[in-house]
Amino acid sequence: MARLKQLLAQNKLTRVFCLGQLCSPKFIELLSLFGDYDAVWLDQEHGSVSTEHLEHATRAARATGTDTFVRLAPTDYASVMRPLEAGAGGIMAAQVRNARQTEEIVRWAKFHPRGLRGINNTGVDGLYGKTPLAEYMQDANAHTFIAVQIENSEAVEDVERIAAVKDLDLLFIGPADLSQSLGVPGEWDHPNNWKAIERVAQAAKDHGVHWGILPPSLPYARRCVEMGCKMLSLGIDVWVVQRGVRSFQAEYEEFFTKR
Repeated sequence: MARLKQLLAQNKLTRVFCLGQLCSPKFIELLSLFGDYDAVWLDQEHGSVSTEHLEHATRAARATGTDTFVRLAPTDYASVMRPLEAGAGGIMAAQVRNARQTEEIVRWAKFHPRGLRGINNTGVDGLYGKTPLAEYMQDANAHTFIAVQIENSEAVEDVERIAAVKDLDLLFIGPADLSQSLGVPGEWDHPNNWKAIERVAQAAKDHGVHWGILPPSLPYARRCVEMGCKMLSLGIDVWVVQRGVRSFQAEYEEFFTKR
């Protein structure tokens, strides 16, 4: 994850793409050829992405020079560790509620002295044992990308403490779930949603951590960038297919008329 972490450290805007339902090595190859994205995130929360899927997807990503991180379902130690050993460059934990959970996730993802991740350099992340153990642990601690999602009112209320957790790289806002938690489901532009986003942005700024979001529109993305957002998730596999199919149907409309 050297590229993504380096760009964020340089305070540059990053572009990422989500693969969940269509988590395929070929899709990652296509994105690398046509997408100009800084990283791909693989969705284990809502997509049917197994550890084997991760192994194949991250292998394709490494071959094309694409960074990867995995969005986890509400999680435990094994869920944090296994994507890293499968070759992912980092993790993003969904439905995080507070700083205590955030600290736990960071410790699960880091080796001593920061954490207590189980030691195993015989996987792809340790080049199947080729990387000396001390070097493997040092590199993993330096380069593993760690993000948590702020997508409910409890997390917003504790976001200042969450943002202060050491070695956290990013706060990622889920505006859809956030709107539901705030009692205005689906109203991404509701003032309460923006108020929560502004609080996250301020907490990130105050504690020197970056924040990102999946914007529903270009104006939404522009407003977030103006507020300091440094990661935009621009595209989901299913949305790409929908737009592509509709584009073809529109172009060949005369052949799609009702029989």
